[in-house]
Amino acid sequence: MAADSEPESEVFEITDFTTASEWERFISKVEEVLNDWKLIGPSLGKPLEKGIFTSGTWEERSDEISFADFRFSVTHHYLVQESPDKERKDEELEDAIPQSMQDLLCMNNDFPPRAHCLVRWYGLREFVVIAPAAHSDAVLSESKCNLLLSSISIALGNTGCQVPLFVQIHHKWRRMYMGECQGPGVRTDFEMVHLRKVPSQYTHLSGLLDIFKSKIGCPLTPLPPVSIAIRLTYVLQDWQQYFWPQQPPDIDALVGGEVGGLEFGKLPFGACEDPISELHLATTWPHLTEGIIVDNDVYSDLDPVQAPHWSVRVRKADNPQCLLGDFVTEFLKICRRKESTDEILGRSTFEEEGREVADITHALSKLTEPAPVPIHKLSVSNMVHTAKKKIRKHRGEESPLNSDVLNTILLFLFPDAVSEKPLDGTTSIDNSIPAPEAGDYTLYNQFKSAPSDSLTYKLALCLCMINFYHGGLKGVAHLWQEFVLEMRFRWENNFLIPGLASGSPDLRCCLLHQKLQMLNCCIERKKARDEGKKTSLSDSTTSAYPGDAGKTGGQLGLDHLRDTEKEKGEVGKSWDSWSDSEEEFFECLSDTEDLKGNGQESGKKGGPKEMANLKPEGRLHQHGKLTLLHNGGPLYIPVTQEPAPMTEDLLEEQSEVLAKLGTSAEGAHLRARMQSACLLSDMESFKAANPGCFLEDFVRWYSPRDYIEEEVTDEKGNVVLKGELSARMKIPSNMWVEAWETAKPVPARRQRRLFDDTREAEKVLHYLAMQKPADLARHLLPCVIHAAVLKVKEEESLENIPSVKKIIKQIIAHSSKVLHFPNPEDKKLEEIILQITTVEAIIARARSLKAKFGTEKCEHEEEKEGLERFVSCLLEQPEVSVTGAGRGHAGRIIHKLFVNAQRAAAVALPEEELKKSGCPEERRQTLVSDFPPPAGRELILRATVPRPAPYSKAPAHSRMYSVLTKEDFRLAGAFSSDTSFL
Repeated sequence: MAADSEPESEVFEITDFTTASEWERFISKVEEVLNDWKLIGPSLGKPLEKGIFTSGTWEERSDEISFADFRFSVTHHYLVQESPDKERKDEELEDAIPQSMQDLLCMNNDFPPRAHCLVRWYGLREFVVIAPAAHSDAVLSESKCNLLLSSISIALGNTGCQVPLFVQIHHKWRRMYMGECQGPGVRTDFEMVHLRKVPSQYTHLSGLLDIFKSKIGCPLTPLPPVSIAIRLTYVLQDWQQYFWPQQPPDIDALVGGEVGGLEFGKLPFGACEDPISELHLATTWPHLTEGIIVDNDVYSDLDPVQAPHWSVRVRKADNPQCLLGDFVTEFLKICRRKESTDEILGRSTFEEEGREVADITHALSKLTEPAPVPIHKLSVSNMVHTAKKKIRKHRGEESPLNSDVLNTILLFLFPDAVSEKPLDGTTSIDNSIPAPEAGDYTLYNQFKSAPSDSLTYKLALCLCMINFYHGGLKGVAHLWQEFVLEMRFRWENNFLIPGLASGSPDLRCCLLHQKLQMLNCCIERKKARDEGKKTSLSDSTTSAYPGDAGKTGGQLGLDHLRDTEKEKGEVGKSWDSWSDSEEEFFECLSDTEDLKGNGQESGKKGGPKEMANLKPEGRLHQHGKLTLLHNGGPLYIPVTQEPAPMTEDLLEEQSEVLAKLGTSAEGAHLRARMQSACLLSDMESFKAANPGCFLEDFVRWYSPRDYIEEEVTDEKGNVVLKGELSARMKIPSNMWVEAWETAKPVPARRQRRLFDDTREAEKVLHYLAMQKPADLARHLLPCVIHAAVLKVKEEESLENIPSVKKIIKQIIAHSSKVLHFPNPEDKKLEEIILQITTVEAIIARARSLKAKFGTEKCEHEEEKEGLERFVSCLLEQPEVSVTGAGRGHAGRIIHKLFVNAQRAAAVALPEEELKKSGCPEERRQTLVSDFPPPAGRELILRATVPRPAPYSKAPAHSRMYSVLTKEDFRLAGAFSSDTSFL
């Protein structure tokens, strides 16, 4: 007792055995993931339909767990299916065999052409895989493998999950999986063997049956029959008997300049190599029973011609070289270059010795020196053009472009140059280019390129071909320089540019196309002035309503001429002085000049009576029944100036200037005055044509909605019309009123030009000359992509491939978004080109298969249609069944392909192998078989036997998959056993 009362002399360490270990935590995490995904408890789905593994939708979801510091990824793969009725589901779930064990014996989806490897090996519709998260990690040791298998076994038991759970072991490239599935009183173990070298006894059916039966270990005698499915795959690689239908372009002829002009308007198309590298024929015996056939190391009944089921797939060449894709890709590369035209062609070519250089450098000084010749012959533009001609001559044979090629291209771009004198029409469209369909013609609106019959479009195609075949970047720079020289020549000699629609620049097109249209507008205006004095009065039959976009510069010039001829005694500058080609501006008359009352007073409402006595000028024609308000005289429509055409960069520049004026009252007033230049010009023309008019008269013609008329009763009781200006015209400091008060009665021909064509043309020519090849390529790339899409659509219409039509729509939608930005990203442009190349490759594959299967040689229409459908399916589907197997029309063609390839291979054999008894030709015939040795042998063995004991609960499903190739041998087995009655 005394000892008990003594204090404890020792302190015992308490160990808590309830603390979870890393292994237990790992199992808990696996169970947690299975619970989150609701994979616990029994599951049952509808029976699998035939081909559902390929045609159905597969989805997956992933999570990440860790065992200590080793990370694993958990992935759930499952086939999306409708769930069965809940009542039926509850009835069938009771003591039901797990769904995965039933799938092991389902024969509807053996050898799926495209599926996860575990689906192909075991026929599962749902499973979970636990694999190392890092690609380089691997579970190599046997103890770790067993630990993982134990973990998943415990997790399955704890959660009641009936979905198979696999763990990936060894290196990932080996695709080694071990797994387990648990059900009520039954368990399935998934095992695998992977060898580099196959034992000889397992290369045939007999040996595989032996290993399958020994693995089952069934004590029953006799053993229930084993169900067998066999597939032998044969590979055809030799296409020698069929030439590749794509004819590559004759590069020598192109370089030599022997190509016709039309070739420069066409893009090449097709693959340079056969885009189909191999044909795989799978001969399948889907339902066999042990004992029906013999297949051992001595003899085999497996004749591919007699197989009940044939299926074919084609292996596509990896990234085949495609001509159209290469053309566009090489053109895109120009956009990344930084060199200018001078740097590419070399500055030495622009230098000339002696007096000729002095002439061009002293061009401006010569304008101020006294000269016995007219000034217009010493203009800067003429001297620059002369120097350019000398540069061209000086360059000589050192030019990057062959002279024949250059002349051919220039004649293609400028067909009007064939005659001695360029055509005088406003447009010149090459008749050799077929008229595009309406949808294709408006495609340039979406791509912001140019119409497919325009000069800009053809220039893009020519530059693309030159870049690929004729000197690359130097050739592009050379042609562009010649093109700019041609533009200057046409401007100076009043020759319209062909292939461009008349009128103002089309803002829906690329900026370069707008610039060329602007230059054409300048040429039209200049030509109208220079030729105005030569044109008779009877040729002018146009109207000049304000804002009339259809009125050309030529018509305007005729109107001006008519008024000039009518009025001989007018004061101020004459038509002859205005039509001088070197006159930059026409200065308006000053207020100090004596105009017989045509001063500021004449422009004011209610001015002196002398205003009505002025001589009318610049009348076009009478305006219907309208009369002037103050004297009742007829109201005449004046000859007005055309508003100045503008390109999008000029519009942006103008918008920036107007925006910088700010929101102050002074800025707003200045902005309004800048925007009313055209209005002021029309007011001055109206005053000159209608002396003594009022603002109300002008508004009635120019903006009828701003003159409001209503019926009123006068003093005498008569109903009369009374009119007045609208409310917005009566606002104080109205811009219309201010402009009317400052406007003078000056006809259009003596006003300062709203559109100074000389200055604008020089600006355009300077813009063109300063373009680097990279800038040029950026401008024209939308045209090249536009042309490529049209080419693809043209080629697709000959083949009628549904998938290609869908991709083309995607290309158009994608390009429309990308190309509308001023500077699209290179990455997005590369995506568009890749899509175009993909379509080109698909069409090339279709043509290759049609040539190999001889669709054009079929005598019967039904056979031809069947072959075309077969070829179309080969392009669209991963694997295509052959109707009639080896006895069908397509099957006979495939058989013949293999026979010809075997004969060609036998001819190539060395003679040493044939030096045996008998004639070599006879020996060759005996050696050659119709098919080569199979490149792959796949077998599926199934059995339903009680395991592991004779009294075990039946059925217990077992399945073994075997695949044998030249470098690989794999056995994947699933063996079920009874866990209740051992």
